[in-house]
Amino acid sequence: MVGKPARPANAIDQTRRMLSLVTYLRERPGARVEDVARAFGITEDELISDLDVLPLCGTSFRGGDLLDIDTDGDRIWWHNPDDVAEPLRLAADEATALLVAARAVSTLPGLREGDRQALLRATAKVEAAAGEAAGASSRLSVTFESEGGVFADVDRAISERRRLWIRYYSPARDEVTEREIDPIRLVSVGHTYVEAWCRRSEARRTFRLDRVAEIKILDEPSAPPEIELRDLSEALVQPAAEDPEVVVEVGPGGRWVAEYYPHDSADELPDGGLRITLRTPDPASLRRLALRLGRDGRIVSPQDLADRARQAAREALAAYDGPQAVYDGPRGVE
Repeated sequence: MVGKPARPANAIDQTRRMLSLVTYLRERPGARVEDVARAFGITEDELISDLDVLPLCGTSFRGGDLLDIDTDGDRIWWHNPDDVAEPLRLAADEATALLVAARAVSTLPGLREGDRQALLRATAKVEAAAGEAAGASSRLSVTFESEGGVFADVDRAISERRRLWIRYYSPARDEVTEREIDPIRLVSVGHTYVEAWCRRSEARRTFRLDRVAEIKILDEPSAPPEIELRDLSEALVQPAAEDPEVVVEVGPGGRWVAEYYPHDSADELPDGGLRITLRTPDPASLRRLALRLGRDGRIVSPQDLADRARQAAREALAAYDGPQAVYDGPRGVE
């Protein structure tokens, strides 16, 4: 592929690129995919990904005047450039939504000052253009969730290529750990995550932003190893072939496991349950799954994981019933 990027782009960089891409394509009907990718310093796959998003954009969030852009894999065609080139007219609700969002983003902690000032200038222009329609926006405000500040720090660290220190809560282990990570990119799949190279585990890891208890941008440069970015459109968790194999058997009440966990196989059992084979870089994280399943499932292998899950269940029962409680081995942790 041509035009391999020098470093991963953050959300702001990608937005800037796509805005420039619209102007570029308007001036070059039938541009070749290879030439456009080279001009923007990205791979052809990244360009095609951008082109998949552009047809969802237009001059109105009501769905009108969308960009009619497609490609045959060799050339790029924009079929309605003149239709969307007319002067923009904002309705009152559109102006209100845009202004409220712009003001909220401008208050994010950690936002680069240059970006903040540019956003404020753009907001002022929109206010002037909207006229009376902008009045309602001044009576509305938006408060971001706690992950807003974390998002800004991660975005800044990616832009400045700096390492991060985080205190992170892992629900699988029910513990908070301290880590240094080299951030690679921000990903939104239901929640917002940062994909990063974890210096503690020396492996690629994905961290959910609302589970970051504390974050600091370090002076050390971020230097993740050269790794291929994964397509996360299908699932955020994508086990590798070299990850350890775990076999879980579930009853009819535990069949949901096959829907929520990526797996290699799911074979039917006589009682209506499933024998599920999956891979995970951290088998210990499945102890929590075993406790959740209770009598609706059990870990079959590896044996040491099954033993640890059984012990965890004994300790949980003892906490409820006292040290004399008799444990008869619920199916979930045999």
